[in-house]
Amino acid sequence: MKGYQNEYNFVLEFNKKNVKELNPLLQDLVYSIFYNITEDNLIKCWRNHYDQKSDIFLKIENAIKGISIKMGSRNSVHVESIWEFKRFLEGHKIPNNIICEYLKFHYADGSLNNRGSKRVSTEEYKKNNQTKIDKINEYFNKPDIISDSIDRFVLRGINSDYPIDVLIYGTPDNFLWLTRKDIIEIINKKSKKYCSTPHFSVLICQPMNRCLNYNEKYEKFRKYVQIKWYSLFDNIIEQMNNNTMKNSGYISFQADHVE
Repeated sequence: MKGYQNEYNFVLEFNKKNVKELNPLLQDLVYSIFYNITEDNLIKCWRNHYDQKSDIFLKIENAIKGISIKMGSRNSVHVESIWEFKRFLEGHKIPNNIICEYLKFHYADGSLNNRGSKRVSTEEYKKNNQTKIDKINEYFNKPDIISDSIDRFVLRGINSDYPIDVLIYGTPDNFLWLTRKDIIEIINKKSKKYCSTPHFSVLICQPMNRCLNYNEKYEKFRKYVQIKWYSLFDNIIEQMNNNTMKNSGYISFQADHVE
């Protein structure tokens, strides 16, 4: 509920306000994503009630921008069923043996279909199967897969015709943000960085819940893939530093951690 309230707080800060009425941070965001606007322009803002990547929308005159909002740590950016994920991999011609290796990692119970006899944790599974996971990652981090994973997992999802324009991290009084261009640049740039678990660049791929204790309440989540962007805050700071240095040649940006 905290995340939903935060989205609503952003709506309250933006909606029916002129640009000049916003706090300086919000003004900076608006000027960075809208073009040919003035401080007297009226903003309309509303929450998105559909299961899409844009949590809120901003409208100035005829231009509408979609915004995804995150806060805290261990940020989840996408969830889909294991079978939808399998079709995604098949659509990119990932070899069947690699898909099977991912299914073995996902269920970690000795099966390809959640019917194994003994479930183990991610760390325990990796102890005996790291070479196989590394092979999975060779395929997951090929350029064409990375490009489509950015769109599917972060920008557009599987339920929207339009990508987000900006990703906000934080609250209306204290936040950082990445533009769509920034997101694409970060994920492409870091696609060759080593990670011991299945991943698409900085996007970590895992079961929504391994449910090692067989709790019926969480059992269904074993059948879903969750994509997490654990390094989101650090990546934003790094990208803002890079953008600042590109513009000025030497100034480095610093910010307090946003929780």
